[in-house]
Amino acid sequence: MNPDDILATPSIRRRAVFVGIAMALTAGATVMARPDTLLASSRQVDLESLIPGVFGEWSIDRSIVPIQPSPDVIDKIDAIYDETLARTYIDRNGQRIMLSIAYGGDQTGRLRVHRPESCYSAQGFAVKKIRDEVQRYGSSSVPLKRLSAKLGARAEPITYWIRVGGETVTGNIGQRIAQLRYGLVGEIPDGLIFRVSSIDVDVESAFKLHDDFIRSLFQKLNADSLKMLIGDPGGPTV
Repeated sequence: MNPDDILATPSIRRRAVFVGIAMALTAGATVMARPDTLLASSRQVDLESLIPGVFGEWSIDRSIVPIQPSPDVIDKIDAIYDETLARTYIDRNGQRIMLSIAYGGDQTGRLRVHRPESCYSAQGFAVKKIRDEVQRYGSSSVPLKRLSAKLGARAEPITYWIRVGGETVTGNIGQRIAQLRYGLVGEIPDGLIFRVSSIDVDVESAFKLHDDFIRSLFQKLNADSLKMLIGDPGGPTV
């Protein structure tokens, strides 16, 4: 029997396919286990300068004094994130939006950004997922998540997304898949979480206000600033 006849045997062909897949997975896992290219090294991050204090009908509400977290919480934040930004904005009608952005240069393992579901629950809020959706802001389409958080009489609708490298994701699974995809090409992705919220018992009205705020912000930003917030559709090629 010649080699071609052997390879034509169904059981041999199946085994060859399985071996090929196993070799590819092993090679990928080897690279992923030791990613060595830090994407953050190519990014200059200054959230204070990145996000303008005034845009559209919105401006920073100087009457709001931010409440500082406890020292142990500050230590945890410093261990995970390289840059954080927390502001409250107000429009000419007196409506307020709370903006929180956190950036981390290393999105591997325990250093990945934390989702609001966990953060709010840890503070005693009852958190309910409303839905995932893709929202369009000008020329940008952004996958995002809508939540409702409640603590006593306080009702706080939340809109957020997470950027991992060049990809924008909403949930834990998407976050992990993005990390694995970068790991397969030996890259360590940076990451950012963008969150807005407001105090409102009417979640749909709040979400509309969130969208108006984000849309106004995006109109003010240049292409590089937008890429920092929502990523680059190009991403890694695996």
